[in-house]
Amino acid sequence: MPLPAPQARTHLHTRAVVYRGYQREDGLWDIEAEMSDVRTYSMERSERDVPAGTPIHAMVIRATLDDQMTIREIVSASDHAPFAECQQGVDPMQLMVGATMGPGWRQAIEKALGGIRGCTHLRELLFNMATAAYQTVPVYRTRLRRLAGQPELEGDAPPYHLGKCIAWDFDGPVVQRHYPKFVGWQPLKRKV
Repeated sequence: MPLPAPQARTHLHTRAVVYRGYQREDGLWDIEAEMSDVRTYSMERSERDVPAGTPIHAMVIRATLDDQMTIREIVSASDHAPFAECQQGVDPMQLMVGATMGPGWRQAIEKALGGIRGCTHLRELLFNMATAAYQTVPVYRTRLRRLAGQPELEGDAPPYHLGKCIAWDFDGPVVQRHYPKFVGWQPLKRKV
């Protein structure tokens, strides 16, 4: 369903973001993220002029994960950045090695790279890398289990994405069709 027709306007800026997931031959997983900002007009800065159509930002991250979605390696680059000092945001990314893409992911990013400890744009890319990783790792592992004739789910807990969106409501029709054993599921309450 397309958006309604816009009012008359002038295109000024494009931010393009792409995430890609890969299975490596060594059993690990690579999640890559890239982002560019391009303006339709020239920018004049004391550090460098940026002609129209030339990226003001062009950044990339590759995080290598294990099956538990823990970062084993991470590399990043800023091919285009507005200031020479922006390159200082690349090395702190190593603080993310050992972090797990799952609950608490955004807090881990802020703790390691928040504020002036890291690059705003690299942090933004990291935030959604977890979603790309989830679309890559567990989904493909489930496919492999299904192709091998094994149960799709490991254990008795529902998949992480259930209960996290309107379509995956525990009381909704999608869960009824795809995960009927979890219809109406409620987490166990801990006794204090």
